[in-house]
Amino acid sequence: MRSPLPSSDPSSVLDLAPVVPVVVVEDAADAVPLARALAGGGLPAIEVTLRTPAALDAIRAIAGGVPEAVVGAGTVITPAQVDEAVAAGARFLVSPGWTDVLLEAMRASGVPFLPGVSTASEVVALLERGVREMKFFPAQAAGGTAYLKSLAGPLPQARFCPTGGIGPDSAPDYLALPNVGCVGGSWMLPADAVAARDWDRVEALARAAAGLSAGARCR
Repeated sequence: MRSPLPSSDPSSVLDLAPVVPVVVVEDAADAVPLARALAGGGLPAIEVTLRTPAALDAIRAIAGGVPEAVVGAGTVITPAQVDEAVAAGARFLVSPGWTDVLLEAMRASGVPFLPGVSTASEVVALLERGVREMKFFPAQAAGGTAYLKSLAGPLPQARFCPTGGIGPDSAPDYLALPNVGCVGGSWMLPADAVAARDWDRVEALARAAAGLSAGARCR
């Protein structure tokens, strides 16, 4: 297991935790108990996607009410969302893709960020701009572990958080790659458990995910 997270802002998103839950919050009232369940299970880095009207309130609630969690914003696609997410308390930013405008906004935010890539050309373009840590999305559809393994040879300086289609069976294969720092996924947040507010089940699934990733690192 990795050491406990610092209370100060992280310098690298990839070093927050080996598995980052990707969370879609429909009701901001669920944010705090959900985050406590994830952090209690060993997954303190939480990416709340900006896909719902409740997302910013959820980030604000977690930032203010769950000190053991490091909350970030995902699906960030505009400079305005960068500003809103950071103002709400997001301590890292994740985007599905990037443009120069979005990249500069994320850089200016003062918090760590992962711009999304799915091709070697996008990786090279980010390396030219001084960015070495990226989200690989959609991971499974874009080539999965075979693609990332191919990138490690010519582009060893790039590190990734693969997200998209990853589950408990495939996560260890990603985490075993030298250019993967963590993976993102939502398998520890099944829709029926969230709808039922079964936070004990979420915590148990988070603990299994944390144990899975730790085991993958020790193979």
